Amino acid sequence: MKNLLTSLLLLLLTLTPHDIAAQGKAGSVDIFMGVDFNYRDIWFNNRVYDVLVNLTPGARWNIGNRWEMAGQVFIPVINQYGDYYKYPRLHNLTLSKQLACGSRWKMKFTGGVFGSERYGLDMKNMFIINRWLALTAEAGITGFLSMADGWYATAMKTFTIQAGPEIYLHPWNTQISVRGGRYIYGDYGAVAEGWRHFKHVSVGAYASYSNKGKEDFGFKVIVMLPPYKRTHRKVNFRPASNFRLTYSVEADPYSNMTYATDPEENERDGWFDRDLLPWGQDLMDPDFTYKERKEVEKR
Repeated sequence: MKNLLTSLLLLLLTLTPHDIAAQGKAGSVDIFMGVDFNYRDIWFNNRVYDVLVNLTPGARWNIGNRWEMAGQVFIPVINQYGDYYKYPRLHNLTLSKQLACGSRWKMKFTGGVFGSERYGLDMKNMFIINRWLALTAEAGITGFLSMADGWYATAMKTFTIQAGPEIYLHPWNTQISVRGGRYIYGDYGAVAEGWRHFKHVSVGAYASYSNKGKEDFGFKVIVMLPPYKRTHRKVNFRPASNFRLTYSVEADPYSNMTYATDPEENERDGWFDRDLLPWGQDLMDPDFTYKERKEVEKR
């Protein structure tokens, strides 16, 4: 399976559709900063909650033709989670390529260091059936990679896959998705989510089942961060695109666990550039608008 995915990745990454223009300006670099907030209630340390707060500086390089390189570092500033989390560490470093096949199927291929302490290869897909219905699928081959206390890695042999339908109700900007499959700790399960998208904010609820962790449910909030009007330069300094919070009733970190292949990945933006076969929330007014900065010619 590893050799098959690798061969497919190398074959399809050579395809560059001629009928779509890459989003953004080729050669531009974004340097951004955000905050990663974590909390847990474990009841035996005389605190109501343990808190872990990381600064998350990162960078994104738009190479052109929908090739992109992105990276992010976690720097702990408040740590009640223990020694494992006390050092700065690389959280994400990837090279990705997006492309469309025809007018209904879009794909994204990514390789490198992912979130959830994984590294490997990943393939994301969306097949658009009509204006309100699409099918999504993600498959990856990964290994464990920890940089928290020294370097530790395992062989890239964990196969994961999630697939299912996605529904978008345009009059209410409401999104419903169901995905099931195999996750990074070897469990099998399914996750159902419902999202209501507002201007610059998305609120969602989810329910999940795993053969190991059993039932769980919770809510998620995504806030897209200002400024919403931006100037596009060769090098851009900005805050992170969003702040994302998840609350889980069971707080089980080993069930239905996935990884992020992009440092700013979130459910509101989806997996793909919004101008690549737009569907669902891509058809809303964009959170950010850009204007090109005219370079002054030196004489």
